Amino acid sequence: MEYRDLGRTGIKVSPLGLGTDNFMDPTPADESARILNRALDAGINLIDTGDVYAEGEGERVIGKTLRENKRRHEALIVTKVDHGRRLPGQTLEEYEPDFGPNQHGHSRLNIIRACENSLKRLQTDYIDFYLLHRQSPNIPIDEILSAMNDLVRQGKVRYIGCSTFPAWAVMEGILVSEMKGYARFVLEEPPYSLLDRRIENELIPMCVRYGVGIITWAPMAMGVLAGRYTDEKSYPETSRAALRGGFYAERVTKQGIEVGKEFSRLAGSAGLTAAQLAVLWNKDQHGVSAPLIGPRTMEHLENILPVMEMKLDDDLRRACDELVPPGSAVANFHNTAGWMKMKLVADMD
Repeated sequence: MEYRDLGRTGIKVSPLGLGTDNFMDPTPADESARILNRALDAGINLIDTGDVYAEGEGERVIGKTLRENKRRHEALIVTKVDHGRRLPGQTLEEYEPDFGPNQHGHSRLNIIRACENSLKRLQTDYIDFYLLHRQSPNIPIDEILSAMNDLVRQGKVRYIGCSTFPAWAVMEGILVSEMKGYARFVLEEPPYSLLDRRIENELIPMCVRYGVGIITWAPMAMGVLAGRYTDEKSYPETSRAALRGGFYAERVTKQGIEVGKEFSRLAGSAGLTAAQLAVLWNKDQHGVSAPLIGPRTMEHLENILPVMEMKLDDDLRRACDELVPPGSAVANFHNTAGWMKMKLVADMD
């Protein structure tokens, strides 16, 4: 298997990363541990989680598994300090259940508190990549980077990055770090799939230019590209749209489902499952270091693992571009980021 450079860090990452948002919600601990072990056996070395995943239980099961199998040294752990902002339509009470106003977001106070808690749950002395999970636009970036820099200097964090930031904000972070001698963003983690290609317009060119690695989430568009949904208002019982609702359900659109149907037929004609083609397309796009796969079951993982050895041919690439043109979108996977405005391809006449 060919490992890839992550930006300008010198770190080599597997062509697929293991996303663990399903760990403990709904995948139980024993199966989560088996999935993690199988991924490591297959050569995947990038393990992505976050402090809000299953309210910290995702980190906890990863830490327990890596302690028991004694394979912490094989894993590059990516975790995040929470979203940092209320979601659209979310009340303050919904945003801060059982917490005070200073236990969310990207203040120095909360970044340090959250990092210490993640280290305890992960049962490790250091985090390989620590990311800001969405922007905290009301907090100056130099205040945020100062706190992140202190964690790097203390040896608790190796590298820093961000998730679902606009290109200008990643660039701002790089400039402030260069001016003040702080640790620099080395990684951005955006949503990216054939259904939402908007990062191709600015984010990918900027990251390539300045040596920022790109780890993408939702390459299968939450299962829409895998043909899991047949109606934008009726969801499979075990789907995220059904189990979690809210902004997950908003990502299931009529246009996306129609593209998913055509995409499934295209995958079948190429001798692939729709899930395999979705991940393959993502993996071999310009500027992508690795997409994250988020298997709910061991069967899901086994279906995707062969993609690590595949290459996307030009005919398939062109056929995908015909379904959704470069730089456009038919579903909004940036709907937890208030800075990204949505206009469906169907409306662009």
